[in-house]
Amino acid sequence: MNPQLSSVFAALGDPTRLAIIQRLSEGEASVQELAEPFDISGPAISRHLKVLEQAGLITRRREAQLRPCRLELSRLEEIRDWTKQMKRFWDESFDRMDDYLEEILEDRK
Repeated sequence: MNPQLSSVFAALGDPTRLAIIQRLSEGEASVQELAEPFDISGPAISRHLKVLEQAGLITRRREAQLRPCRLELSRLEEIRDWTKQMKRFWDESFDRMDDYLEEILEDRK
């Protein structure tokens, strides 16, 4: 498994960070806008944003006094691709198990 993908899953494992990602799916937002729904300190929000940024899930830029954040879709596409691959693996595995069980049942007749 891609080590970068592991950091993405780790970053998304926190409810606050997951909520931030959900908010950014609606469009770019400032750090202050992202912090509004949470009852946590500014430094705590900054730490969450840093984790998301290090995982490649968001980017931040400087615009005057603001630091707008936006979602990086390429990381989410990697998750989508990985889950599709896992779905294919499990679908094929279950199909083989079904075939095997049918064979066993046929042998018992």
